[in-house]
Amino acid sequence: MSPYRPIAVIAAFALLGGCATIPKPLEGAYANVSTASAQQGGAGGTRVRWGGEIIKTEPGPQQTCFYLLSRPLDSQARPESGNAGESQGRFVACRDGFYDPEVFTRGREVTVTGTLHGAVSQKVGDYDYAYPRVEADVVYLWPKRPAVVRYPAGFYDPFWGPGFGPGYYGPWGPWGDPYWNRPRVIVVRPAPPPPPHK
Repeated sequence: MSPYRPIAVIAAFALLGGCATIPKPLEGAYANVSTASAQQGGAGGTRVRWGGEIIKTEPGPQQTCFYLLSRPLDSQARPESGNAGESQGRFVACRDGFYDPEVFTRGREVTVTGTLHGAVSQKVGDYDYAYPRVEADVVYLWPKRPAVVRYPAGFYDPFWGPGFGPGYYGPWGPWGDPYWNRPRVIVVRPAPPPPPHK
């Protein structure tokens, strides 16, 4: 047996385990229509899967409307964050029922599926903005992303005690521990969120 075979099997399992899956309520085939092209009209009745960050949530007598800053979706159908998640415009998604604005707060990420149904004009400052409107059948609220705290390289704990500190070389000599001088990353995970609305 080749000595590389076990390594190949482990690598294959690692790749399969790392594959992202789309949550069941968001699965399906959808048209590749951007918010910018939907603003121009002519895409009414098209099924779309869009996502982004909530700008505001407005409950009405029969339905709740979510005004969203559109973002591209990743392989899980989650809105991308950081530089990869640059805005693709805005849209509004409305769904029957009451959704609490204290849960669906500004900045939370959602993915919606539904049918394009014209546009809604709203002021953005003094500008009349045409929000493409989605009659949503799914509004999927994503859990908050964990906060990441980064410490600079060379950070040391002042509570090492006497004899330790930045002047203490330890067994590595004056060049220092190669692991110690790497930037520290601490992931702060929030409490588990309630199950997403479907």
